[in-house]
Amino acid sequence: MPIVLLFAGCYSFKDIGSIPQDVKTYRVQLIENRARYVNPILSPQITDRLRQKITGQTRLTGVQTDDAHYDIGGTITGYNVTTSAISNQQAAGQRLTVTVHVVFKNNLDPSKNFEADVSRNFDYSANLTITQAEAQLNETIVKNVVDEIFNRIFSNW
Repeated sequence: MPIVLLFAGCYSFKDIGSIPQDVKTYRVQLIENRARYVNPILSPQITDRLRQKITGQTRLTGVQTDDAHYDIGGTITGYNVTTSAISNQQAAGQRLTVTVHVVFKNNLDPSKNFEADVSRNFDYSANLTITQAEAQLNETIVKNVVDEIFNRIFSNW
């Protein structure tokens, strides 16, 4: 039993979904920010984190050339704040919705190409300004949006 536990901690999964064996490389292009309100750090952070996640959780190798087997790009199209809760006839909660339009190209099998919108909601207190909320939520926003993009590409969610 102790031997099993010892080796269980050393093993990690290095592939997600069913990536065909002939697919070896990927490229993530800069996820541009074209939302009406631009958080200047969001675009490079999502791009970098997506690259890290693909490298860390698949067997694919990142490249910066046009002949990558998987070519991933996208645009932040929405960064919108709405009221999510009211108390005593005043806003008590706000909701930030971040939307990314993902463009996926499979250069080995173009029938697998797709474009899709992914979005996530993030709630915060109406007592905070958007700048304060961004400071508190930034890590969560980046992680959750990257997870959505990754799952859409590799898990067909």
